[in-house]
Amino acid sequence: MRFQTELVPARLIRRYKRFLADCTLQDGREVVAHCANPGSMMGLAEPGSKIWLEPNDDPKKKLNYGWRLVDHENRHFTGVDTSLPNKAVRAALEAGEIASLAAYQSVRPEVKYGTNSRVDFLLSQEGLPDAYVEVKSVTLSRQPGLAEFPDSVTARGAKHLAELATVAQAGHRAVLLYLVQRTDCTHVDMASDIDPAYAAAHTAATLAGVETICIGTHITPQEVRIAAPLVLGRPSR
Repeated sequence: MRFQTELVPARLIRRYKRFLADCTLQDGREVVAHCANPGSMMGLAEPGSKIWLEPNDDPKKKLNYGWRLVDHENRHFTGVDTSLPNKAVRAALEAGEIASLAAYQSVRPEVKYGTNSRVDFLLSQEGLPDAYVEVKSVTLSRQPGLAEFPDSVTARGAKHLAELATVAQAGHRAVLLYLVQRTDCTHVDMASDIDPAYAAAHTAATLAGVETICIGTHITPQEVRIAAPLVLGRPSR
């Protein structure tokens, strides 16, 4: 999907209160940007980092800029907007671009299931078991080529895994889709040192029949779109 407005480069001064970032534009002006990411953003919020902002003139929005990308200045980017993965995955599902899910014609977002939860997508097709798809945005990388999830403790994420396990045991397809919003990774694994409970929940869900799909992204200051599948597990040294 393409960004609605042309992004502009800036330098990060600081991120604070989770959803705010002070930034310096190329012309020297300091602005406040909305940061659509409630996570820790480990390794992505260093002062002085080159970032890309999306301007807006919507009078309903309190801030005139939204922080969209980190530019690693080595031809690689990371997307920091956690609302974007579901949009990109929905477009890919509807276009049949995810091979293991391409047979499903019906794509319904935000369907209630489990205990006070909503699955990101419920896929259905006559003759096939329904597929419950939960999408997670992955941005953490502490080792070259390796993306990790989560970047902070997530009790909510573990709850989703338990609910997907229940879905799988009931005879449906249950899919955890890790969308890696980085262009510098080939492998994905659990950050078990950050959240051992989540890592254990992922193992239990896998044993219960939950499928894990890892997909990369193509990111530029113009667009973010689905790219090639990535490998689940740590790269061999």
